Amino acid sequence: MINRTHALSLVKQCRLLDVARSTAYYRPVPLSAEELVLMRRIDELHLNHPFAGARMLSKMLKREGSLFGRRRVSTLMKRMGIHAIYRKPSTSKRYQAHPVYPYLLRNLSITRSNHVWAADITYIPMKRGFVYLFAVIDWASRRVLSWRLSNTLTTDFCIEAVQEAINKHGKPDIFNTDQGCQGGFNRLSQHF
Repeated sequence: MINRTHALSLVKQCRLLDVARSTAYYRPVPLSAEELVLMRRIDELHLNHPFAGARMLSKMLKREGSLFGRRRVSTLMKRMGIHAIYRKPSTSKRYQAHPVYPYLLRNLSITRSNHVWAADITYIPMKRGFVYLFAVIDWASRRVLSWRLSNTLTTDFCIEAVQEAINKHGKPDIFNTDQGCQGGFNRLSQHF
């Protein structure tokens, strides 16, 4: 965008493009060979231990004899675009692209089985990680109709649980879910 050989001065070019002059003078600093080796090792450790953050990775590197600290490892992780995979308890956050529907069951009298089913997903902390629990419940009888556990937040185990409930108990009149971000609930409507 900025041409150093152009007839316009750099100051005028920066003013026309509405960028700071320091941007025109900045020259990226290439990574040293030592940093490239460190980044390669961080990538290897991250693939073997995806739950490890900058603190844990820097401790692993120190055991191997590296002198780089947590902040340097954190900076390189950001530059590489990697981050630790860890438990995220906010499974009920709304996905912004999905519309918000009004709650239609507020004044409904639920008196018989298979009138209204509900489905929800939550996580269960374990000693080494966590698992997701998906359950389909009949509101009238408060009975769990089907459930599944998974170590990933995918839609397949949710759909399997709904299909099992339909196969065993027939289709409900109303199938109620929250408006969470999993995305699987939106695909469940194809079963009804």
